[in-house]
Amino acid sequence: MSVTTAVAVPIASGRSRRATPAVSRPRTRPSAAEPLSGWTSEALLLAAAGGDQPAFATLYDRVSPQVLGITMRVLRDRALAEEVAQEVLVEVWRKADRFDADRGTASGWVSTLAHRRAVDRVRSEQASRDRDQRVSRRDQSREFDEVADAVEVRLEHWQVRKALADLTQRQREAIELAYFAGHTYRDVARVLGIPEGTAKSRLRDGLLRLREVLADEI
Repeated sequence: MSVTTAVAVPIASGRSRRATPAVSRPRTRPSAAEPLSGWTSEALLLAAAGGDQPAFATLYDRVSPQVLGITMRVLRDRALAEEVAQEVLVEVWRKADRFDADRGTASGWVSTLAHRRAVDRVRSEQASRDRDQRVSRRDQSREFDEVADAVEVRLEHWQVRKALADLTQRQREAIELAYFAGHTYRDVARVLGIPEGTAKSRLRDGLLRLREVLADEI
């Protein structure tokens, strides 16, 4: 991550800074003639809070390895860690006026931002994986679904109707609602006044029994 690229991002955001940001001032203000490389990180951050772009560029070079190290430890993925580190450094620029030198060091403040954003990304990535897994599980063909598909094709066949007589009244009632009346298992549960889990169990057991009766057909 180059300094030029990183600094260009926050500057392009068009953020206007107040002439006198509401932050604590360093107890010893560096001399204007002193090179920025000699300024403390706290002084650089406070200067950046006032819109000093060269000060932020110097601060960026100083803290970027620290930020990347934190994101790498949390995320354990180089590309993702670099992406999050860049987000953190942009956040440092945008929120520099929230730094209070009386409450801690610039390094500690930046580390907190980096750790928090990296943890947030871990949670976000995990949530995304969980959603994908739920979709995958839902799309997987399970035995119940395979039997249901096979039976549904033949519901109008007289053999199926005959086989229904081998089911219990409750199983037959649930299957007729689901496959003759076109209700979902939730609808079946609501119509029969039973829990959804019970409706699913009756449908599953009934379909498995139908498979046994229609083994030659299916």
